[in-house]
Amino acid sequence: MAGEAGLDAELLPASSGERWPLLIRHLGRTDYQQTWRAMIDFTALRTEETADELWSCEHAPVFTLGQAGKPEHLLADIGIPLVKSDRGGQITYHGPGQVVIYLLLDLARRSLKVRELVTAIEQAVIDLLAEQGVTAGRHGGAPGVYVGPAKVAALGLRVRKSACYHGVSLNVDMDLSPFAAINPCGYAGMPVTQTRDLGISLTPSQAAAALLRRLGAQLERKQ
Repeated sequence: MAGEAGLDAELLPASSGERWPLLIRHLGRTDYQQTWRAMIDFTALRTEETADELWSCEHAPVFTLGQAGKPEHLLADIGIPLVKSDRGGQITYHGPGQVVIYLLLDLARRSLKVRELVTAIEQAVIDLLAEQGVTAGRHGGAPGVYVGPAKVAALGLRVRKSACYHGVSLNVDMDLSPFAAINPCGYAGMPVTQTRDLGISLTPSQAAAALLRRLGAQLERKQ
């Protein structure tokens, strides 16, 4: 995975004052478990000189359950595999047409606390949607980004020795029906939406590029 990802990598454009540039890897459509294992390996092997990276991808259909997730939030078996992950949060769905960006960062290097990082990730999505004329925001106690009551982006992180991995998923142009088989992020009856249904014409690749830029801008402010 890491070798394949390295074939399509770029440095995110940075201002002259940025101390820690971000390496962007475009993974394409990947298997969730293989990508998760690659993140664990990357984090275990990183050193003080290892660049921070953002990995952009889509996944084949999969439900993922966070470390403290409750299995009862999977309401029905619809033939989609369930993977018990080590990220924070409850249950969510990943599938084609959803942009997933993983943040592999040294938090100490950037003097970032987890709550600050969560806020920065959410703000990047909010700013992206605002660019497209859509007002989005946060719901107290429920990480993620919402348009009205409907969730459009979910996030979950894992931190080991000040290094984080996992990240954020943005629903762009996908089949939302699998969300009906779960309590999204552990909330019964929570509606979900996607950028296409909000009148945003960005393709998944365009949305990924725009979100990467916004995440880069947020992280640059933290240096």
